[in-house]
Amino acid sequence: MKRQILLKLFTKSGWRILREGANHTILTNGEAVEPLPRHREIDEELARDLIRKHDLK
Repeated sequence: MKRQILLKLFTKSGWRILREGANHTILTNGEAVEPLPRHREIDEELARDLIRKHDLK
């Protein structure tokens, strides 16, 4: 899955970028923190797990 698509799913669900690191973008929703790898393509299994874990739509 493309990183930008996954990032849009997070932002539509109320998540925001906390900070940009060298290897990860750190996202937060005010309660939880989730690192997102800074690759153009995110592994399908990882993307599926993140979507399921945070109930992204």
